[in-house]
Amino acid sequence: MTLQQLFERIGEHSGTLLFWFLMIPVFAILAGIFGRGQGHLSPWKYVYAVLIYLVSVPGIFAVALNIYFFMFQRRDILQSDVFIQILPIIVMLATIFIIRRNVDLSLIPGFGRISGLWFMLFTTMFLMWLLEKVHIVVFSYLPFTSLLLIFVVLFGLIYLGWRKFSN
Repeated sequence: MTLQQLFERIGEHSGTLLFWFLMIPVFAILAGIFGRGQGHLSPWKYVYAVLIYLVSVPGIFAVALNIYFFMFQRRDILQSDVFIQILPIIVMLATIFIIRRNVDLSLIPGFGRISGLWFMLFTTMFLMWLLEKVHIVVFSYLPFTSLLLIFVVLFGLIYLGWRKFSN
């Protein structure tokens, strides 16, 4: 199955996807109501951690996909798929904003790791875009597997550098 086929299947069942993405902020609101003032305690901090991961993984994927489509493929913004490219980002930002109102995000288990992942991903994408702009490597003529390999290597180097920097 290709990503295009996966996106087509998701498009066929967009109601289920919309329900899923709308329920996560609703659960965050309910957790904020029932656990008011106790967000830093168990089990609330773990509930928040699960909610953050449930929105962050698709949200990060959507951001990376958008960056790839708009910077490397030069895709028109009007061709964006709302359910795959826009909705996960909006839900991710809204959910994190809702959770942040009840608890300090640094107290959420694993939040430092997911924010580190955000940083490394965006840094890697920025470096790839910068390399493409200065024409050191022309990414648009590379096969996708080569582009993916370059991305993984850059991601690994940034990860190692970040680990050395933070310790």
